[in-house]
Amino acid sequence: MPDITLPDVTRLKFGVGQPVPRNEDPTLLQGQGRYTDDLALPGQLWCVIVRSPYAHGIIKGIDTAAAKEVPGVVAVFTGADLAEYGPLRCVLPLKNRDGSPLINILRPSLVTDKVRFVGDPVACVVAESKEAAKDGAEAVYLDIDILPAVTDASAAAAPDAPQLYDHIPGNQVLDFHFGDAEKVAAAFAAAAHVTKLSIRNNRIVVCAMEPRSAIGEYDPESGRYTLHVGSQGVFGLRGQMANDILKVPTDKVRILTGNVGGSFGMKASAYPEYTCLLHAAKVLGRPVKWTDERTGSFLSDQHGRDHEVEAELALDAEGKALAVRLTSYANMGGYLATVGPLMGTGNFSKNIQSNYATPLIEVSTKCLVTNTTPVSAYRGAGRPEGNYFFERLLEQAAKETGRSAIELRRINHIKPEAFPFSAPSGSVYDSGDFTGVLEAALDAADWDGFEARKAESKAAGKLRGRGIGNFLECTAPPMKEQGEIRFNEDGTVTIITGTLDYGQGHWTPFAQVLHQTLGVPFESIRLVQGDSDLLIAGGGTGGSKSLMASGAAIIEAAQLVIEKGKLAAAHMLEAAPADIEFTRDADGTGRFTIAGTDRSMSIMEVAARIRTANNPPPELPESLDVRHVFDQAPMAYPNGCHICEVEIEPETGLTHVVRYTSVNDFGVIVNPLLVEGQAHGGIVQGIGQAIYEHVAYSEEGQLLSGSYQDYALPRASDVPSFGFLSRPDPCKTNPIGAKGCGEAGCAGSLPAVMNAIVDALSEYGISHIDMPATPERVWRAIQEARG
Repeated sequence: MPDITLPDVTRLKFGVGQPVPRNEDPTLLQGQGRYTDDLALPGQLWCVIVRSPYAHGIIKGIDTAAAKEVPGVVAVFTGADLAEYGPLRCVLPLKNRDGSPLINILRPSLVTDKVRFVGDPVACVVAESKEAAKDGAEAVYLDIDILPAVTDASAAAAPDAPQLYDHIPGNQVLDFHFGDAEKVAAAFAAAAHVTKLSIRNNRIVVCAMEPRSAIGEYDPESGRYTLHVGSQGVFGLRGQMANDILKVPTDKVRILTGNVGGSFGMKASAYPEYTCLLHAAKVLGRPVKWTDERTGSFLSDQHGRDHEVEAELALDAEGKALAVRLTSYANMGGYLATVGPLMGTGNFSKNIQSNYATPLIEVSTKCLVTNTTPVSAYRGAGRPEGNYFFERLLEQAAKETGRSAIELRRINHIKPEAFPFSAPSGSVYDSGDFTGVLEAALDAADWDGFEARKAESKAAGKLRGRGIGNFLECTAPPMKEQGEIRFNEDGTVTIITGTLDYGQGHWTPFAQVLHQTLGVPFESIRLVQGDSDLLIAGGGTGGSKSLMASGAAIIEAAQLVIEKGKLAAAHMLEAAPADIEFTRDADGTGRFTIAGTDRSMSIMEVAARIRTANNPPPELPESLDVRHVFDQAPMAYPNGCHICEVEIEPETGLTHVVRYTSVNDFGVIVNPLLVEGQAHGGIVQGIGQAIYEHVAYSEEGQLLSGSYQDYALPRASDVPSFGFLSRPDPCKTNPIGAKGCGEAGCAGSLPAVMNAIVDALSEYGISHIDMPATPERVWRAIQEARG
């Protein structure tokens, strides 16, 4: 990576480090955003998907005759009509412990042989209106022989479990193993103490604010498909649609994404509905639109989490960790999502160590298919869970050995002098002061004042507990990213990048980086992310990498602009290029100056004049525009410490989060306002999983939590004001020095909240409770403890 860093311009109003409000907000708050469902193309038709009402069964027939007679219905398609298209599949090159590859599943967009979860798409009805399409969908008759269903991964592994696929014996698609089993076993055998916990990582619905929606178009003259869809990256989605599904060159597919109302990993990849829309548009010669309703979202959007874990920690006589071991079942759902097995395998392995100097790690995970909605990435995608498992083990080990849990953390933290630290996971941590972050969090949370607050709660008839959530995430997987800068005739400057904003607010921090690096006016900067025709690279948004990848791409592209600008300015100022310096004024304006003189031109002046130059010499650039691809940077390791206090009403089991403090190391923070907002969002989602959210299935595979009457989300009234402090240690692996923040809130909140709940319940001798700690679950635990 070139030695390129941000210039030290510390007082710019819109520079790096300033809490600049999001540029997107005025448009979005006035209801002027353009989400996919806001679009209406001339002549468009409507699509409704027919879904299986059964979790498992053999398709004997699909009768579409009555549906085709419904007024307004134009066409009905089944899997036989989509036979020419490729399948959806897992793209991870994972291997079993014996070296053989995972057993992949080639999922058709509409199934023809067997349904494998409630919501499995079996037909597509297209009509002149949404209402007519709904009526047509209700008229499709499904003849399905119902089979027994299985919904838990561990149950799917049982010898007598229903089998979902003939080519997948025992329902197991992958037997993953990481680590040196012999060394780990020896460490456990030699340990002075071993702690074991059975932990359930509960399944959750993603619950994005905007349901999935898409419009398919087809141009018969060019043979080109266009898909308007909410996504996390148009470049990657175009590749998947073109190469895997449509089987056409990528230049025959265009993906367009406008505003996106949340995704959290769920909208990153292709879905069966997109094939249906593009096929219908091609056959019918008109655009075809589909917008899911919330019930459909609960059934068909990929779910998150869902692991059954046996976690073990070995300590020596001084309390130092010798090894940590996870033995898990990972629920894949009815099909393998694009990255479905990632969370319980590679991301468990990379994140279970957290910020502790544990010398040995072993992760064994059996990935199994079940008759449930497919599971894929959800905010953090295995990283919060890895931290959660270790923090719960550490707290339990402290109780079992009579030690202070804080002191155990101090003993086991990786020390600053150990950096760069080579972790047994294969990661190389570049920076951090983990004990310093812990101490700052204890101080900020008024740890020593807890007993007085606990006494107040007791006087009010409530239990009070506190919990710590240390975390370290392995984020920003190395990927190429586009950084293009265009100087427009109207005086604006456009950044084009392959990341995609689905709620984070990329425009403002990207503009801050460009403003500080290149000195163009902040107000003139525009951002384009959602048109695949403009991209030659792009990793999309995910893995908390946007600023590290796009920010670095912008910085490198800006350096190329400066080099072009020096050539142009030299010509305009009648000087040698070697005599031209690029500097910034006090207000941040970029300026090309003849060294040792006061003769200069601003970068915007150069950009305007170069465009209108008469008879320029051949060596003069035609513009300052640059299209650049940033290669990649190593991973980054955000870390922090969250401290939570809860109150529990013992007679009802109701749990309330009453105090919350976090101290975080996100490296160089470009925009503190946005970073704090990202942390808040992640914390609330962590609180949701810890206390409220849970996907429940019946024995027959019916979704029992299929609406917001049955599935609880945290409300604003359920969370306190958050204490948020930064203790940054700049990252050394990217030119900005930033560490990802988008998913860290979940990583800190899951252990902090659950440790606090267990601490409160310890009054009854309760040492563990699984997520979600719902009122009923907490109440039952108390009743059982009371006897």
